[in-house]
Amino acid sequence: MSHRIQDIPEQDRPRERLLRLGPAALSDAELLAIFINTGVKGENAIQVARRLLGQVGSLRDLSRQEPESLVRNKALGPAKAANLAAAFELGRRAEREALSELQIQTPEDVYRHLGAEMQALPHESVRVILLNTRFRVVRIDEVFKGALNESVCHPREIMRKAIVHNAHAFVLVHNHPSGDPAPSDADVRMTRSLRDAAALLKIELVDHIIIGSPGGGRTSHWFSFKEAGML
Repeated sequence: MSHRIQDIPEQDRPRERLLRLGPAALSDAELLAIFINTGVKGENAIQVARRLLGQVGSLRDLSRQEPESLVRNKALGPAKAANLAAAFELGRRAEREALSELQIQTPEDVYRHLGAEMQALPHESVRVILLNTRFRVVRIDEVFKGALNESVCHPREIMRKAIVHNAHAFVLVHNHPSGDPAPSDADVRMTRSLRDAAALLKIELVDHIIIGSPGGGRTSHWFSFKEAGML
């Protein structure tokens, strides 16, 4: 392949292919190349994109990179790193907007709309999905960032969110960056404490979902306390 994207036949350049065929027709590297825009000595933008994906492992892994980390990469200065970070964040926000139009009734509903975003995080994130009487999403808040345990993520912080926003019910969601969604002892203790607090306030704890990721022979990408008979 040519080292200059201008030397690629015009009809085969990523931007022109996207306009002609739509974004779904492009590879991950071609889509990234549109944001990277220009290459470096010896590499055009597509080759830079392929190198980036090869270094981090996948598009999902790339989306987990902090902007500061992207800036340190060869061929990605502050402007290009900001472009990529903004693109990934826009995708996550668009996905969250779709949640407000849907009911949350099953673990599949939660995973479908939060799974990709939470799998991309390099740290644990604890979210609460607040629901109205029709089990439609009122809002989604991050209540803690880090390992889930009772000393740092107390049930009162979660219940305060539900009370302030007049929620009828809620779902607790957090991720395991290791990929294994099996609950830890701390997860189990936290869930029991939250169940008891919710019962006292007559606000329904619908489920606690732990988001994992593919690999290791796992057959499911999430764990549901409700499905496991632990709620």
